Amino acid sequence: MDEAPGTLINLNDTALTLAEPADDLRGRKVVDRNGDEVGDVEGLIIDEHERRARFLLVGSGGFLGLGEKKQLVPVDAITGVDEDTVRISTERTHVAGGPVYDPEVVPEPQYYEDLYGYWGYPPFWGPGYVYPPFRR
Repeated sequence: MDEAPGTLINLNDTALTLAEPADDLRGRKVVDRNGDEVGDVEGLIIDEHERRARFLLVGSGGFLGLGEKKQLVPVDAITGVDEDTVRISTERTHVAGGPVYDPEVVPEPQYYEDLYGYWGYPPFWGPGYVYPPFRR
């Protein structure tokens, strides 16, 4: 696929399952490359056609759900996974500086392209893309 993605959806909003059930990382804590906590995986943004996770929906900050920020982290940033934790390749300040995710707005394809650019990864719809082997 060498054009922008079709439909990316929040797995929480659908009855679909992932192609690989072990890729379901919801509920795990996200830590940066220094071991500092970033937030929690609140959802997965998946490719509806391939049923693969493309982004972690990470919630951070706030108190009792107020003021919490939600951001998308490409699965390509994952460096390790265990029973409770997802480790990512950057520092939490990088996550915090990224675009905020608004579930009320349906993102345009350019949003995802810009998001991949911010993170420094090629988009999954580009030529030669290989799905990352983040399961450990």
